[in-house]
Amino acid sequence: MNQNPTQPTQLLAAGSRRERFLQWITPIRWQVLGLILLTAIIYAPVLRFEMLNWDDNWYLTWNDLIKSWHPANLYRIMTEPVARNFAPVTIGSFLVEHTLWGLWPGGYHATNVLIHMINGVLVLQLMRQLTNNGWMAWTVAALFLVHPVQVESVAWVSSRKTVLSTTWTLASCLCWMKVNRTNRDEGWGILWLVIALLTKASAVTLPPIIVAYDYFIAKKKLSDSIARQAVPMFFCLMLVLTTMNAQVTIVGGIRGHLKFNKLEIFAIDSTLLWRYVSMLLVPQDLCVLYDPPTTGIELMIAAAIAGWVAVGIWMWKMRHSQPLLILAGISWLMLFFPVMNFFPITTLMNDRYLYLPCVPFFGVMLWLLDQGWQRTLRLMPSLRSSESILALITSTVAIGVMAWSTTNYLPVWKNPLSLWSYAIEKTPSLPMVHIQWATTLKDLDREEEALGVLQNILDERNPDDAEVTLIRGMMEEIRNPETSTSDPSPGNDRTEDVHHDEQPIK
Repeated sequence: MNQNPTQPTQLLAAGSRRERFLQWITPIRWQVLGLILLTAIIYAPVLRFEMLNWDDNWYLTWNDLIKSWHPANLYRIMTEPVARNFAPVTIGSFLVEHTLWGLWPGGYHATNVLIHMINGVLVLQLMRQLTNNGWMAWTVAALFLVHPVQVESVAWVSSRKTVLSTTWTLASCLCWMKVNRTNRDEGWGILWLVIALLTKASAVTLPPIIVAYDYFIAKKKLSDSIARQAVPMFFCLMLVLTTMNAQVTIVGGIRGHLKFNKLEIFAIDSTLLWRYVSMLLVPQDLCVLYDPPTTGIELMIAAAIAGWVAVGIWMWKMRHSQPLLILAGISWLMLFFPVMNFFPITTLMNDRYLYLPCVPFFGVMLWLLDQGWQRTLRLMPSLRSSESILALITSTVAIGVMAWSTTNYLPVWKNPLSLWSYAIEKTPSLPMVHIQWATTLKDLDREEEALGVLQNILDERNPDDAEVTLIRGMMEEIRNPETSTSDPSPGNDRTEDVHHDEQPIK
């Protein structure tokens, strides 16, 4: 009888992995279960949501790459950009799903929710690893999962690249952010980073964050920390060059801010970062597109810059006693850097830009809350017996308020009609919002209404030249459908011109 000499070793390895998993999950199994149930209850309605006419056509309906497992097609997935994004892992996930359930929207929405759940568990583990504070870790993870700014990333299928790249980014952080990490940890960290980069280019900001962790938390020499990131930075550079090579000049989207120089963009960004803070603290008037003021805001810019300088000085002074604060501040800035328009993109702000940056923000807010509570206890020691109860009440109220806001905002993303009718109410100043509304009406065979909306844009909304060209083309197509030569595919020049997603400009 033939025996496999490697079998005992394989069994031991499998047993060891099982034991490590049980050691990890057993102490936090109820916390994990709570996060999963909370997310499932809140996001269950998305299983009935439709595709949107906001990139979903590009990634799914018109995308032939997700419809075949032929080797030539797989090669194209690994080498070609889709909607000007080089994201083969994202497109590969759509290929698997198209094989399972075709273009049924519920399947894609369910996958986004599942990935969001996984991300919440990873946030829980990362916060436990960094803070050794179970209450803070669970509360941050729960807020990450239920906060209404996450609706865009979870309920919009095309934002798969955001939620999926976050999974690999968090996995990489778990490997790198260990004080006594091994070469094996770093190897896995590099692997997860590469997968994150192939999912969405914004993962390029991870190596500087790890350098900050090594320097401020692990107390390593800065030169050694940078040297350890040489390989990750190389992969990031390759991805940046590949992505830039995949881009073409963008003439669609929201482009008014592209006229500003880098100094002006920096000034505007300082105000937007404070607006993001307000959105996380008091999430109201959320929308698919925003039109923040960019002119006549000199006093606002001065106040915003002064505020961030004060925050930076405070964190720097606390770097020895509370090094996690400076790490949170650096992480916040670095995670925002790809969408701050230093490399021009076609929207100034979006909810999805907060998907991962909200984690360090929530951590800092809870730390401040805990510090305030500790000062109160020093003044009123008799309250110490109620500490656990008050912490539970605080978490429950914060999570409950955000979950309630999410359930109210979630239906906006149900279908194109609900999305763009809501957007017109919240951001009526943007011609692109009205163009998308007209597109929705046209798709619903309400051509006369669509023509009226398009004419109104020309008369009253001050569209730019590219938008005027698009509008006139749409009007001609509605009036003379038999002469239309539009081709609903990624090669259609007219449709490419209005693609809005975050793309660098050559």
